[in-house]
Amino acid sequence: MLYRVEGIVIRSMDYGEGNKIITLCTETSGKIGVLVRGAKKVKSRHAALTQPFTQGEYVFFRQNGGLGTLNQGEIIESHFSLREDLFLAAYASYACELLDKTLQDEEIGSFWYTQLKACLEGLTSGKDPQIVIHLFEMKILQAAGYGPSFESCVSCGRVDDSPYVSPRLGGRLCRSCRHQDPAAMQVTPGVLKLLTLFERMDLRRLGNVEVKEETKQELKKVMRAFMDVQLGLKLKSLHFLDQLDKYEI
Repeated sequence: MLYRVEGIVIRSMDYGEGNKIITLCTETSGKIGVLVRGAKKVKSRHAALTQPFTQGEYVFFRQNGGLGTLNQGEIIESHFSLREDLFLAAYASYACELLDKTLQDEEIGSFWYTQLKACLEGLTSGKDPQIVIHLFEMKILQAAGYGPSFESCVSCGRVDDSPYVSPRLGGRLCRSCRHQDPAAMQVTPGVLKLLTLFERMDLRRLGNVEVKEETKQELKKVMRAFMDVQLGLKLKSLHFLDQLDKYEI
């Protein structure tokens, strides 16, 4: 059967002497694997369609599920600039691997696709990559069913000025419920404001924001804690990103 989908390349791997297998996050069909014959050859007309972060329209044959075989395609946005910048490539790779490991094969939902598309566009357009990525992480948590809550206490629903958040319990704790998680993290008002904003905001609405470096470092620790506790993924791209952060000026 012939399929036509709009998708983003979240993984690309060599297969045999001249072929590649790409994994697409699609708008209508979830996550799909597609074999691209001859993609490694110098004169291949499909080589550009297999590059990581590429958004395009893909037409492929597939029988009885499983791997498809590319027939033709057209690039919508290559995101060439992301592959040319080491730091941006690291952030984009993390976003794609995170989605790849979280999204089940052919799990339907355009939300995954629209948020990844917005993430890559945000990185391309010069928005603060760390803010873009942390907001994307929040959207992944929500889409996976582990979205934290910061508007009110996750235990009793009370609203107060408590500065405590619990990655284990999934959100904010009021002062009366603080004892339920001795390991709860105390955060500054700036970080709590960002977390509350991230909970409500669609990535497509993110504008250019300026956040102090110390606030971003604190935010990183909090989001890392939520990601580790709720998803527990060991991602190669995240380790590489952490190594790069040590040398970023």
